[in-house]
Amino acid sequence: MRLRAALALLLVVAATLAGGVLALATFRQDKELPVATVRLSVQPGEHGALGIYVPLVDWGVRFGAVRLPVQLRIDVRRIDRAAAERIARNRTVDVQQVRAAATDAIRDYLRALVVVVLVASLLAGGVTAFAVRARRGPRVRWLLTTAAGTALIGTAAVGLLLPPRGALDDPTYFAHGADIPQALQALETVNRSVGTLSEELDAQLVGLARLVLAPGERGTLPSGGPRLTLASDVHNNVLVLPTLRRIAAGGPLFIAGDLTDRGTPLEASVTRDVAAIGEPTVFVTGNHDSATLERSLARAGAIVLTRWGRLLPDGSYGAQVVDVAGLRVAGYDDPFTRREPGRERGARPEPRTTQELQDAFARWFAPLQARVDVVMVHEPALLEPVLRGLAERPPDHPIAFLVGHTHEQELRTQRNVVVLNGGTAGGGGTGNLAESQPIGVAQLRYALRPSFQPLAADLVTVDPGNGDATARHERLDLSSTASGSR
Repeated sequence: MRLRAALALLLVVAATLAGGVLALATFRQDKELPVATVRLSVQPGEHGALGIYVPLVDWGVRFGAVRLPVQLRIDVRRIDRAAAERIARNRTVDVQQVRAAATDAIRDYLRALVVVVLVASLLAGGVTAFAVRARRGPRVRWLLTTAAGTALIGTAAVGLLLPPRGALDDPTYFAHGADIPQALQALETVNRSVGTLSEELDAQLVGLARLVLAPGERGTLPSGGPRLTLASDVHNNVLVLPTLRRIAAGGPLFIAGDLTDRGTPLEASVTRDVAAIGEPTVFVTGNHDSATLERSLARAGAIVLTRWGRLLPDGSYGAQVVDVAGLRVAGYDDPFTRREPGRERGARPEPRTTQELQDAFARWFAPLQARVDVVMVHEPALLEPVLRGLAERPPDHPIAFLVGHTHEQELRTQRNVVVLNGGTAGGGGTGNLAESQPIGVAQLRYALRPSFQPLAADLVTVDPGNGDATARHERLDLSSTASGSR
């Protein structure tokens, strides 16, 4: 009897909560703002965030300002053409009016949502209470009391935890499909401010009008400037090569090692098509690669860099520093690269970066420091002594270190130095089966006049299942950056 009573109470609680969640997922409202119509809705099961999405340009921005595990979503449904033309022509807008209207719209939606969640929870819990009542079970009034209490608690949680709170900083940009780099480039033309929710809405909606009608007029970065794409740790996942091609978009592609799992001749033949993706493709080996792979890529037209210089198709070595899209580039092959032909299949010890290996890299880098803009190496741990030295005595020109191996995206900066890791471009393995990881790449935007100057870094992830992309965009000012990381 006690078990039956407990089950009845649990069913009522579960039904009440399910009613509230269903209301969260389905209730939406369209609101008219001075420059656009927006739709407000909630997506349960997401990391707590405020999301603003603009279908017209297929990109959006998220902020971790919501404490409930849902995303409060704001979708731009329609742009007021007359308002857009007026803004673009006069370059003025009643910002206070837009902010007030956006804030009021969100406030009204949240109030209505709380009422809808409460009513839906009570209905679902009440119907279930009558459905599970029994002579030997809890009385109906206790079941209804349980439903009411659960509904009130759930509604209170929504009312307290759903409204965005705190500063809207550290935005994450996203796009549907692998076009997030183009979205980020477009974003540079939008006059953004993320101090408050209303300011962000103003920037997204008002700035969008100028983006549509007068793109590039207010860009803070040079329009159409050069950029490089960084990928690593593909691990034979050739399914991502079309994605890399779209992201590289005719620019240079740097692959910082672990293109394969062992570097066997079969793997080399399967992955060698990567040489034709970038213009050009630049490669250094990782601990999962081999000399066999190096030679295959060099013969396929890739720029294969080693500590001894560029590997040429005939097996000889060329210059240590090569020109790639106006950049002076050097690369350091991984110390654990398999260099014995035919021995790629043997057991592979876990690589361990020793002081001796770090010292060897430092000795290699020292005479090249004044001659390079970009250094590519698979294992970021090899850099640590060099980075400490550059923090104490910064170089007189910017240097970008492109790394991989960790399968985690990272951007570190110090004065005139940037370290960029795109994560795992292979999502952890062929078909994303070995590890549940998103495809990760990075892009570095730079200027070349009067000399190499990194301007911005985009850390991009692409879902291998549906192609949806997200990105973190960071502006770089290495001339004024103190030693540290971010």
